[in-house]
Amino acid sequence: MNVGLFGGTFDPIHLGHITLARAATEKFNLSKIYFVPAHVPPHKQRQPVTPYCHRYAMVALATTGEKTFVPSLLEAPECLAESDKSSRSVGPQPRPNYSIDSVRRLKQSLKKSDELFFLIGMDAFEYIAKWHKAEELFQECEFIVAGRQGYSLADVANALPESLRPAANVTKPFAKQPAGGDLVLRGATVRILQGVHHPASATAIRQAAAAKRPLKRFVDPRVEEYIRKMELYR
Repeated sequence: MNVGLFGGTFDPIHLGHITLARAATEKFNLSKIYFVPAHVPPHKQRQPVTPYCHRYAMVALATTGEKTFVPSLLEAPECLAESDKSSRSVGPQPRPNYSIDSVRRLKQSLKKSDELFFLIGMDAFEYIAKWHKAEELFQECEFIVAGRQGYSLADVANALPESLRPAANVTKPFAKQPAGGDLVLRGATVRILQGVHHPASATAIRQAAAAKRPLKRFVDPRVEEYIRKMELYR
């Protein structure tokens, strides 16, 4: 069975995420995709993030009706009540959610014959070398990267951690070749998903919600209703 893990802040989850997941499901025959909202995103520890319970609720609403999409509590705080309490008190910050830990926990629930794929957009993959234990992460799963206009196959290869990166003379011929196909190296396998793009930005959605503008172009109607009812992003 091919299984996908799609992690992120999902603040909020939008149609761009859903479009990517649907395309990956079709092309790579994924039986399940686990949508994993991060409780403490490592790259946003100093930025305000909507409480986990709201972001998870929106993921659950957006994936309703998609039989292969599973909203996951893999990175949830041990107790939401305790998490809410700790967020109001002065004390040590909770440990960030690292993808390597989530991947290993998910693999414990899978069969040895199952294949795990990590879904990610090119804009995030560009910084993959800076992730916690990035080299080990590539050993644990294959990557499905949603290509974007303006990125080449060389850009994908050069984004890899230095120990996995091909030599410059190898990647140079691909500098003008649009990112596509598979990149199979010793220690890393990257599947590039082409033609997946939806003009949705979480930042733009939050700004639109704050201005009380319609969100139906960017999010599932159930997510839009939730944002309105809970008065998020005001």
